[in-house]
Amino acid sequence: MTLNSNAPAYQELTRRWTRMHRLSHLQDIASWDQAALMPAKGNEARSLALAEMGGLLHELITEPALKGSLDAAAGEPLGEDERANLREMRRAWHAANALPQRLVEAKSLAASRCEHAWRTQRQANDWAGYLPGLREVVALAREEARCLSDSSGLAPYDALMDQYEPGMRAAEVDRLFGELRQWLPAMIREVQAKQQAEPAVIQPVGPFAKEAQRALGADAMRLLGFDFEAGRMDESAHPFCGGVPEDVRMTTRYAPDSFLSALMGTIHETGHGRYEQRLPRQWLGQPVARARSMGLHESQSLSFEMQLGSHPAFAELLAPLLVKHFGSQPVFEPGNLYRLLTRVSPGLIRVDADEVSYPAHVILRYEIERALVEGSIECEDIPALWDEKMMELLGLDTRGNYKDGCMQDVHWGAGLIGYFPCYTLGAMYAAQWFATMRRERPELDAGIARGELAPVFAWLEERIWSQGSRWETPELVRRASGEAALNPAHFRAHLQARYLG
Repeated sequence: MTLNSNAPAYQELTRRWTRMHRLSHLQDIASWDQAALMPAKGNEARSLALAEMGGLLHELITEPALKGSLDAAAGEPLGEDERANLREMRRAWHAANALPQRLVEAKSLAASRCEHAWRTQRQANDWAGYLPGLREVVALAREEARCLSDSSGLAPYDALMDQYEPGMRAAEVDRLFGELRQWLPAMIREVQAKQQAEPAVIQPVGPFAKEAQRALGADAMRLLGFDFEAGRMDESAHPFCGGVPEDVRMTTRYAPDSFLSALMGTIHETGHGRYEQRLPRQWLGQPVARARSMGLHESQSLSFEMQLGSHPAFAELLAPLLVKHFGSQPVFEPGNLYRLLTRVSPGLIRVDADEVSYPAHVILRYEIERALVEGSIECEDIPALWDEKMMELLGLDTRGNYKDGCMQDVHWGAGLIGYFPCYTLGAMYAAQWFATMRRERPELDAGIARGELAPVFAWLEERIWSQGSRWETPELVRRASGEAALNPAHFRAHLQARYLG
């Protein structure tokens, strides 16, 4: 990045943001280590250290003199990219200044403690033990929402969601998810009926050794272009992607009786990782070089896992890798493998859900967390609401099963409230990206069948990865797809073509 010598206030701001980026780098790696490698007894010290770092970063971005620098920079002769960067700086500054430092540190500490306890409480189905920690996290999230709301004028839940998906509002999510609710249950039933009339899927025969699964995942990551000199894959209680572009840290989890969960989780996280690795390097350390939103981030993971990873031609590429690591089984025949990858069978676990029923899991969580933030329900009400909505949306009974019900996700205990809509928004974006690719490159699917994945990656890099936060979301969508906004019709058409076509 070349500094603009005619813009001293802006220069000072970029230096400050570079410093915050470097401190955030250390914070991200410490957070990854907390989830992946840290011994259990280290959690309290690590939680305190992360809260301290969160407080330091908050101090840096809320220093009173910063407002003058932002105002002065606005009057300096800046280029378009610099003005975009200044826009993102001001956005981050407004959000940070809405929150007292006490709250920032308290939320970090409560979330670290609750998430760490969740790892063992979930396995023990211990809702009663989990509840006190969750209450504290939710209380702090409500306070954060009120502070952000007072500063921005947004409704409290909108103010939280805006931290993950800038510009998105609950009214729009209600419209999008309301449409999904109208046709999704019938589609799930229709697909299941169609698949029951098709040849039975041959099921895999385990066990599948963890080392073999890990080696398979690494081969899949190489196939998908992940740069192992700028990142790594490890194991944690809940899969995630973190770190920084030059040092992307991803995790997955392994089950000895099933290779599919870890493999598809790895492919999903690889989509996140490649986005991070290919963000614009010339702006590294600046807010304009960050991913635009978590919905767009999920569009990358779901472009990899669902649009590409569950493509019939991709099964042809995976099949020899499965034979290499697990030996020959009838299940690994490409046609059977594709049917296995696209089998629609509603289940309890979100991260293992098939592509068609997955949005129902997200709708359920969105409706509960929004009610939590707005205060119309309390944490004690979550299990009953969960049971009711799982039965309504997926016809599944979760009564008494907290482990595979309302305790299965890390998000709420870790303070990630307002995030869940991003998953299905991401699926919609991913469908829109691939519809655009097919319109622009009619030979795309034939190329995938020949193992030519580079055109997919090149399109994503040109339209999404390299753009970072240069554009606000509607403009990025317009430039990427030629459409003025997110168009959910592409998602429905994609499911219809893949599962009922």
